[in-house]
Amino acid sequence: MPLIDLPLEELYRYEGRNPRPNDFDAYWERALAEMHAMPLEVELVPYPFPSKVAECFHLFFTGVGGARIHARYLRPKNAPEPHPAVLLFHGYSGNSGDWQDKLAFVSQGYSVVAMDCRGQGGLSEDPGGVKGNTHRGQIIRGLDDAPDKLLFRQIFLDAAQLARIVMRFPEVAPDRVGATGGSQGGGLTLACAALEPRIRKIAPVFPFLCDYLRVWEMDLATGAYEELRTYFRLFDPLHERHDEVFTRLGYIDVQHLAGRIRAETLMVVGLMDTICPPSTQFAAYNRITAPKRLLIYPDFGHEGLPGAQDRIFEFFADL
Repeated sequence: MPLIDLPLEELYRYEGRNPRPNDFDAYWERALAEMHAMPLEVELVPYPFPSKVAECFHLFFTGVGGARIHARYLRPKNAPEPHPAVLLFHGYSGNSGDWQDKLAFVSQGYSVVAMDCRGQGGLSEDPGGVKGNTHRGQIIRGLDDAPDKLLFRQIFLDAAQLARIVMRFPEVAPDRVGATGGSQGGGLTLACAALEPRIRKIAPVFPFLCDYLRVWEMDLATGAYEELRTYFRLFDPLHERHDEVFTRLGYIDVQHLAGRIRAETLMVVGLMDTICPPSTQFAAYNRITAPKRLLIYPDFGHEGLPGAQDRIFEFFADL
């Protein structure tokens, strides 16, 4: 089999390259305290989608920094209560998608919620207000400000806050909640389960936002990770702040959050992935101590993976 990364046996031993800040745990405890202190201000706005199985709503809540965050919420019309729920997270720059593509889970008696990431392609707000560069991507948003201003810190917290909100709905069983998504959605699935450890099952697909230094060293800071190269070219062309920059990015590197995950995990990886290299994904997977397994596609990259969504649907079947 051709290789674009480490051999498989080495991937299972790989421990990541990106530095972990010394105050990482304190950073996220402070972030969670801020999240818990936010007034949720949840609003459900009915949407008249012509489904025989689902009631559909636009869901709004207030995230950290005062941003109004939007999600699509669908609940089954005739399911017993309380019942399971599944959180869906979208890819980088995208949005929560259509109503109809969530009906498979609703037809099984599950509520479904899909978040719009702030500042991307949906209806969630991005209040901004950071010092320094905001060009070409959200990984580097806030990199020249205080670490608490990193935008992905706020997006990770939005994901966890949404999970808490759904778990409070009377129709949802809080101990029967799962989460899934691909690429950025895979990274957010991991971050959400780390910051809301009551989530029971997760299925991240080729997760983004892992092991930035490894991406850089593989010369794959293109596509989704291109903003890393943009940042250095514009703001540190001599790499005088190289170690500082990657250490600060460590606050929003999901491999360092993965050890908090308590959810049973099914991770899907394509070994020919040049967008989110396999080693970066294994850096997170290898830190998960909860029950876990991999679904490996040797000949596939960052693309549609035949049968993967059916496997994920089956994985969530016992929620």
